[in-house]
Order: sequence, then structure tokens, then C-alpha cells
Amino acid sequence: MKKINVFILSTIFACTFIGGAYAQNAAMKVAYVDLSKVFDEYTKTKEYDKTLEEKHSAFEKEHNKKLQEIKDTNDKLSLLKDEEKSKMMEKIDADKAALLEFDRQKQTDLKKQRDEKIREILGEIEKTIKDYAVQEKYNLIFNDKVLAYADASMDITAPILKILNDKYAGQGK
Repeated sequence: MKKINVFILSTIFACTFIGGAYAQNAAMKVAYVDLSKVFDEYTKTKEYDKTLEEKHSAFEKEHNKKLQEIKDTNDKLSLLKDEEKSKMMEKIDADKAALLEFDRQKQTDLKKQRDEKIREILGEIEKTIKDYAVQEKYNLIFNDKVLAYADASMDITAPILKILNDKYAGQGK
């Protein structure tokens, strides 16, 4: 009889505990964010893309200028005497090596700047999502890429994007 009472009490306790945990989980507030859309449509990202494009165009312009100088020098070779040709060939080789180093350095610099800016922007997005979750009392916010299905009513991409863009516009860029 004592064993039966212990079993019944244990069962009641377990049901109460599981029921409480279920009720707590039923009240969980869950949402998801389309991070790609937030990143792509964030004004700061768009402005940085323009800046990066301008830097890349300036790099290409300088690269093409140096390349044209090498071609011009190379075109003059046929007009020179043999002794002058060998000196000019050495200059062309040095210019080609300098151009390769210039390209490598500029590409490395642009990649580094881009990576730093991406990290900065993703950090801002992550902080905004966290702040929004705390403010709106969300228990979980998922990246849309990890979901097989989610109801569109759980998508908080638009308010996150609005917060980011409003905050960025308020900073005076």
C-alpha cells in the first residue's frame, strides 16, 4: 500500500511538473528574421556598397593606367637599339612586377575593409535583434535559414529593418 501511495504521489508530482513546463512553453514568444534581407536592405549596407564600388572603380582606373603605360613602353621596343631594348625590357619587367604587387595589395586592402564592415554591420543587426527580443519579450528569434517552415505572422524582419534604418538615419550617417 505504501508503494502504491508513493507511486501515485510521484505520478501527480510528475504530471504537475510536466504540465507547468508545458504551460510555460506554450506561452513562449517565438519569431524569425530574414537576415539576408535585413543585411541587403539596411541603408548602411547600401551606402557602404556604393563606397566600396567607388574604391574598386578607382583601383581599376589606376590599374588600367599602369597597364597602359606598360603597353606603351612595350610598343616603343621595336624602335630602340638592342642595348636600349634590354634596358627597356628590364623596366617593363619591373613595371609588371610592380603592377602585380599593386593589384595584390589593393585587393587585399579592399577585402579587409569589406570584411571589417560586414562584421560591423552584422554586429549591429545582431544587437538590434537582441534588444528587440528583450523589449518585446521574445524567448527565441531564429534566422529564417534554419527553418523548414514558419508562419509569416512570426516574421519580424520589417520591424528590425525599420529600427536599423531609423537609427542609422538619426546618426547623420
